[in-house]
Amino acid sequence: MFKRTSYIILTIFFLALGTKTSFSQDPEFTQYYANPLYLNPAFAGSIMCPRLVFNFRDQWPNIPGTFVTYSTSYDQHVNSLFGGIGIMIYNDRAGEGTINTTSASFMYSYRGEVSKNFSIKAALQATYVQKTLDWDKLTWPDMINPKYGFINLTTEKKIDTRVSYPDFSAGLLGYSDMFYGGVAVHHLTQPNETFFKQKSNLPRKYTVHIGTIVPMEGRRRKHRKRLKPEDPVFSPNILYQRQGEFSQFNYGFYCTKYPAVGGVWFRQCPNNADAFIVMVGFIQNSFKFGYSYDLTISSLTTATAGAHEISLSMMFPCSPRRKRARVIMCPSF
Repeated sequence: MFKRTSYIILTIFFLALGTKTSFSQDPEFTQYYANPLYLNPAFAGSIMCPRLVFNFRDQWPNIPGTFVTYSTSYDQHVNSLFGGIGIMIYNDRAGEGTINTTSASFMYSYRGEVSKNFSIKAALQATYVQKTLDWDKLTWPDMINPKYGFINLTTEKKIDTRVSYPDFSAGLLGYSDMFYGGVAVHHLTQPNETFFKQKSNLPRKYTVHIGTIVPMEGRRRKHRKRLKPEDPVFSPNILYQRQGEFSQFNYGFYCTKYPAVGGVWFRQCPNNADAFIVMVGFIQNSFKFGYSYDLTISSLTTATAGAHEISLSMMFPCSPRRKRARVIMCPSF
């Protein structure tokens, strides 16, 4: 009976996506910098060398199959294009697969040197999205028998359970040896993603992220011009996102002492606190692994059991002919 009840709740939620007054929102990853292309397309080619990234998130595990998201991306710098290219594929499953969203993206970022100490990257992203609805997993009020439960056939007319559309995004990133910050705008054209006759445009998502690198040694050694990846650092960060009527702030910091890294974040909406986040990871040569847990501190705490997230990334050797350029030193988790 609980399973059937959960289907009713999910059905109401998903049908609401087709109304004019509702707003769909993008899946969210806690390890923002461990999924850089999803955060901001301007990160394409930001470390110059080829990079392959895998991400997994299970949100609200106490409610089986509610939101499970996978993401894979690849990017690298290409000298002949004066910038970086990236591809990203992600899949989001909601309601035990009742609704599935799959997308494939290609992005290009142009790199420019503003000065010898500051660089910028500007990017465009093109995405193809396909959303499907599993009609057989939906339940309706006319299926309920007061005595025996869900035994009747519904009279609801089946709709088209597949919708596809193009989507476009843009991003800007600025960075020096010690500072980095960026702005991204996703869903520039606000595509219509409804399964129904009424329009339901996906609202634009605005992202602003800022951070800095503070050497834990107090100051860099005099014979070094730049920090090295193995240097211990403290990195405070702020991230703000807004999509439709929803907005949130994220405050936190990372501490890295090779090969270990840890982070603590606090996420809140304007009117309430949402989650306290703890992240641990390690870096080994060109391989990075991270795990984070979202401890929900709102009224949903006991009902959802927070969220689990895992990230894996691999960096590959650069071409020997690669042009020397400033590499962004932002966190990788």
